[in-house]
Amino acid sequence: MKKILMIAASILVWLILWQILAMCIDSKIILVTPIDVARRLWELIREEKFWKSILFSMARILLGFALGLTTGTVLAVVSGKVKFIRILFAPLISVMKSIPVASFTILALIWIGSKDLSVLVSFLICVPIVCANMLEGIDNLDPNLEEMSRVFKIPFGRRFAGVYLSQLLPYFRSASRLAIGLCWKSGIAAEVIGIPSGSIGEKLYMSKVYLETADLFAWTTVIILLSWLCERIFISLVNLLQRRIERM
Repeated sequence: MKKILMIAASILVWLILWQILAMCIDSKIILVTPIDVARRLWELIREEKFWKSILFSMARILLGFALGLTTGTVLAVVSGKVKFIRILFAPLISVMKSIPVASFTILALIWIGSKDLSVLVSFLICVPIVCANMLEGIDNLDPNLEEMSRVFKIPFGRRFAGVYLSQLLPYFRSASRLAIGLCWKSGIAAEVIGIPSGSIGEKLYMSKVYLETADLFAWTTVIILLSWLCERIFISLVNLLQRRIERM
């Protein structure tokens, strides 16, 4: 309870500072007040297009995240077992980690168009993060636990959960937490460049074109909340899985 109060107090302090700064600047084009943002957000929530834009972007970004999470995990497991595969994919993973989002987004826009652009960009952001973290976990598996499980002839199901999953889940959790946030950032950035109709990125772009700063802040707030909510839900599911494994 004390921690929650401290967090709430810190947020309130920053909101007050924001309010004071906006009042000092006194220009709704440069910086609006948090009250203006809250008012505009309340107006947007009551519009049907608002929810359609959220569903449009969320579905594609989370699809890219899910595909990237699966691909990165499988690639890490295979690379951990077969050294040639690790060497073969190492340059590709390095390129995926290093390439600027804007550069690849423009290229991807030529390949697949704007509608599903955020799926591909989110996928490519997620894969190297998950693969690198899971590979680190695989490299740090305790061989003594595996040997002991074989000596005592523990069934494969329990051995898989107790020996492998229990050790890899912390790495999986860290990778997921980082990847899902970056997927939202890169996915929305891709939408701002591609401007697919009905997306959150389109709303941000139109806010810039028409100098609607309140809309820009309102949609940014929505993105932050959606990213945080998706992260919390997914990590809660991972934690639930870990607790079930620990009871086995």
